[in-house]
Amino acid sequence: MEGRGLRAGFTIDAPPPLHMSEPLRRTAFNRLFAVVYFSAILALLYRHVRNLFLHPTTSFLSFSITLSLFISDLVLAFMWASAQAFRMTPIRRKEFPQNLKRIIKDKDFVGLDVFICTADPYKEPPMNVVNTTLSLMAYDYPTEKISLYVSDDGGSVLTLFAFMEAAKFARHWLPFCRESNIMERSPHVYFCSNYQHPSSPHFDKIKMMYEDMKVKVEHVIDKDEVTDEYITDHQQRQAFNKWTKSFTRMDHPTVIQIILDKSHDIDISGRLMPNLIYVSREKSKTSPHHFKAGALNVLLRVSAVMTNAPIILTQDCDMYSNDPQTPLRMLCYLSDPALKSSLAFIQFPQRFHGINKDDIYDNEYKLPFEINPMGLDGLKGPNYVGSGCFFRRRALFGDPSTPVAPEIPELSPEHVVNKPIRSQETLSLAYHVASCNYENETKWGSKTGFRYGSLVEDFYTSYRLHCEGWKSLFCNPERAAFLGNVPITLFDGVNQCKRWCIGLFEVAFSKYSPLTFGSQYMGLLMSLGYSHYAFCSFWCIPVTFYSFLPQLTLLNQVSIFPKISEPWFFLYVFLFLGSYGQNFLDIILVGGTVRRWWNAQRMWMIRGLTCNLFASIEYLLRSLGISTYDFCLTSKVVDDEQSKRYGQGIFEFGVPSPLFVPLTVAAIINLFSFLSGLTGFFSGNNMEGLGLQMIL
Repeated sequence: MEGRGLRAGFTIDAPPPLHMSEPLRRTAFNRLFAVVYFSAILALLYRHVRNLFLHPTTSFLSFSITLSLFISDLVLAFMWASAQAFRMTPIRRKEFPQNLKRIIKDKDFVGLDVFICTADPYKEPPMNVVNTTLSLMAYDYPTEKISLYVSDDGGSVLTLFAFMEAAKFARHWLPFCRESNIMERSPHVYFCSNYQHPSSPHFDKIKMMYEDMKVKVEHVIDKDEVTDEYITDHQQRQAFNKWTKSFTRMDHPTVIQIILDKSHDIDISGRLMPNLIYVSREKSKTSPHHFKAGALNVLLRVSAVMTNAPIILTQDCDMYSNDPQTPLRMLCYLSDPALKSSLAFIQFPQRFHGINKDDIYDNEYKLPFEINPMGLDGLKGPNYVGSGCFFRRRALFGDPSTPVAPEIPELSPEHVVNKPIRSQETLSLAYHVASCNYENETKWGSKTGFRYGSLVEDFYTSYRLHCEGWKSLFCNPERAAFLGNVPITLFDGVNQCKRWCIGLFEVAFSKYSPLTFGSQYMGLLMSLGYSHYAFCSFWCIPVTFYSFLPQLTLLNQVSIFPKISEPWFFLYVFLFLGSYGQNFLDIILVGGTVRRWWNAQRMWMIRGLTCNLFASIEYLLRSLGISTYDFCLTSKVVDDEQSKRYGQGIFEFGVPSPLFVPLTVAAIINLFSFLSGLTGFFSGNNMEGLGLQMIL
């Protein structure tokens, strides 16, 4: 156990502890089990090699089946071995934010720039983005230290209108949150919660104001325009006039609108408001825009010119704050001099609200979002997952010992902003660095900022930072720091996963592959951890083979596994039960249930036959120049009927899709082969050698 103030030699005069860490108690078991299980895998691979080369069969079909199973088991062995990186040195951390103000005064808190990205007002409703933003504005943190930047990659006047209305409501909402000391600071969540709200004289008034704002915003979205009845002053009209007839989603000039300015905007209690700045970067059909990574880099430059806070929080538009003290938890680590020099970012887990009782689509993603990060935290730290992450701005400009100088001094992390954000000089420079040609012949996306080259810019950026020598931390408080929405149909879930898988392939087969480049710069265990994710689509190989081969041979009563009476049979049983048993233990120990674990196993097989398989095919075709793919947003619009069925635990495919063809074929073949096996068993046929195939 270690932490500031918890090390040996602690005295009564030492500062109070801000954080601590301790290894998980099951670490020794994990290591012992890994040795035993690895020995069993070697025995299995020996059996395959013996059957293939030492005792070869004369039948080409039999050889092909044995070779296919050998390849499948090799992939399973690689995925198991790479997953051991998460089990060798897992740790758990705890923070003590109550001690922070005994060490740091409010005026000494560091500045915080918050980046929120949205791209389509129809797939990502502006009211959802507004609720996320309001929850972040209401942090228990000096408001004059916070600046919020909203990137609208859809370039929609509807989104800008929604934020102008939100700014008016925020003047009342922020004081209400402070006075009532509420935890749910997303207005939608607060007003829809089941808690008994305090009998505050302001409650009904605040709720009515929120409903009025919501009706107004949704009416504008339904009409698809901001009409004159909603334009209240010359400043608003001037802003909306930037949307001319030639203004399109993929071809438009930069729009930067300062909605709130902390230098003079105050709430109804007289306290300063945070900065709120709308940014829609310049888009041109002739210039690459690099999806979300490009949008984040524009915010990185615009914020450097305007506020240049040393800490940056990146947040998805649907991930609202669930704990107003989250920035204080972050400071518990960044205030420790022993950590600060090499610490790049602090990642909070992605958690979700509205998940049904049994999590039928495995939307929790317990392994990548909670269990595996604890394992990486004992090494160089967890990977960045795109949201709920506090970055040190300095980490995005070179390695810990050698900073990369930006093109202009105003973008340097050390630059001190001494001009008002509304000054002409500041705005002109902000527009300049947001232009679509600014990055030409620069290091942006390669050595500076968020990295280009993959659809999963979060994973790739953290991977490159770890290779440069930076470290990260995993902060997992008991109360979720952020909560987001989840897909409520199978199609939305696997389609989102397919996009991730393609992006991970782009990292796996790049010149920075974790297996080659990563192992040189991060060490073996970290490179294995990143490889486990980068090559995750390879799950489709064993899942596909094991979904069809044993079943087709069972239909013909051909045995491909050892008989129950043979010693090799018990090896297969141990490998099967050992893998599932350890996974079951991992899930249960972090608060999972048996039913949720079962559904996670089902979704693992479904993903293997859908998103993993199609991502592999699509990436291969694209590599051959046969096919290309486009970035596709996951819809955040909630259909009431679908949501009701999801809440009842009804499995819903969503829409017809080629993604489901292999899954459907596999289900039919498995059903018929199982019935055929049962028929043979009850008919008195010798089924001894077909037992494992029956189980599959």
